[in-house]
Amino acid sequence: MTYSIMEALFVGRVIPWERHNLMSAERKALEEKIQKEKRYFIEKMSLDDCKRFEELEGLYNEAGLDEEVDIYSNGFTLGALLMMEVMAKKQEIIDE
Repeated sequence: MTYSIMEALFVGRVIPWERHNLMSAERKALEEKIQKEKRYFIEKMSLDDCKRFEELEGLYNEAGLDEEVDIYSNGFTLGALLMMEVMAKKQEIIDE
């Protein structure tokens, strides 16, 4: 069965808030723990190892950015689809 975007939102086939929760309390705690562990290892490393570790962190950040762009794009597309359906139903509502 093909759903319109409004129907999919209504019946729960599309649930935007389940896709991504940016800064919950759990996420903040996890970020703090990561920073604490990072500081611990940096203190133990040589300067060369620190540099490589920071480069590795940069690679992780770059990979994460790709995911964030995908999430943003998906949200924007859902919003645009919703507006297209609203505009398509505009005349129907006016004629009622």
